[in-house]
Amino acid sequence: MAALEHAAVPHLTTALTGPLLQLERHFLDKQATIERWFRDQWRATPAPFYCSVDLRNAGFKLAPVDTNLFPAGFNNLNPAFLTLCIQAVQTAIERVCPTAGKVLLVPESHTRNLHYLDNIATFVDIVAKAGYEIRVGSLLPDLAAAQKIELPSGRHIVLEPVIREGRLVSVGDYEPCVVLLNNDLSTGRPPILENIEQPIVPPMELGWWRRLKSVHFNCYRDVSAEFAALVDIDPWLVDPLFRNCGEIDFMKREGEDCMARNTDTLLKAVQLKYDEYKLDRKPFVVVKADAGTYGMSVMMVHSPDEIFELNRKQRTKMAASKGGQAVSKVIVQEGVYTFETWDGAVTEPVVYMIDHFVVGGFYRVHKERGVSENLNAPGMHFEPLAFAEPCNAPDSTQAPDAHINRFYAYGVVARLALVAAAREIAVYK
Repeated sequence: MAALEHAAVPHLTTALTGPLLQLERHFLDKQATIERWFRDQWRATPAPFYCSVDLRNAGFKLAPVDTNLFPAGFNNLNPAFLTLCIQAVQTAIERVCPTAGKVLLVPESHTRNLHYLDNIATFVDIVAKAGYEIRVGSLLPDLAAAQKIELPSGRHIVLEPVIREGRLVSVGDYEPCVVLLNNDLSTGRPPILENIEQPIVPPMELGWWRRLKSVHFNCYRDVSAEFAALVDIDPWLVDPLFRNCGEIDFMKREGEDCMARNTDTLLKAVQLKYDEYKLDRKPFVVVKADAGTYGMSVMMVHSPDEIFELNRKQRTKMAASKGGQAVSKVIVQEGVYTFETWDGAVTEPVVYMIDHFVVGGFYRVHKERGVSENLNAPGMHFEPLAFAEPCNAPDSTQAPDAHINRFYAYGVVARLALVAAAREIAVYK
């Protein structure tokens, strides 16, 4: 652990640390109150099985911009915190099925995305070290027998076809107690998993075939307002404003008026907050698919006029998300600048949680993108968060922006998104 204390850590632009320093100091002063409030939340609404949260740190604002309930990227976490993941997995599985001994992990139907498969290999290792048998069951339609895939990391995974008999699924003669999804179901609910007896986590209702980001951020708005009242802060400091549109068709140019109106309204609302805090920055918004992930169907907008000026290539890019799914609804979200850098490149933190525990994270780094651009794009790479201690162990004897305390602030805001996700589960059930 000592070696981690000297690892390179992205720095925040000095000129913009004022408001965030105050927020971090406030979190330190209110730590006991904050942690008690979180414990109350988990009793009321248990946390999702796992989750990752993309944060943006503008110096004057620290807010989540995306929450993934089927996270990939476990291979990018700092290996030093593997024990945190193992303990959290034990808690999460025990809550789902206290008597479980066998787990079936159902991944995305990729065979060529080796980085994603390395994530699966990492999570298989975590579950195995937590004391469970685990196999990987694939939904690939043309997979007739077990397929071993060698990975660049030197590891391998074995994909096995999922079979169903009655209301039970298995791979070969391996019958799991729990089915764990690492597949966001962008293309719909797999019939083979419908109405099975084994518990499925996360529930299929949370797949992108049904889930909407606008529902999540509605829940988050309520959570951040409650939290802000508890610790006496302006909720805007941790909450990105947003609006959402109904039916959209980018190729037919239907719904543009709605997007433009919401963009204009949101830009004006953000400008009022910038004026309140005397921020010399130009507001922008992010228009993105209301469902979906992988950083697809996302564009940054600085004026409502830009909505009407999209060329055919831009509209084509926005018209479809992962798996070629048509984009019919969008969320218009306040753009949050990122003023953190890694070796001169713009970065944003991504925090990972299993059950209600923060278990690590990484910085998404993009050398070709700017402070107001989407970093979840080709050309990005990842740097593990250089925790000297876990996110939930701040040190009030150090400066508010010391690495350990900044990471605590990350963990607090990420867990606010986790509380919102827990409440979101109740919406879809």
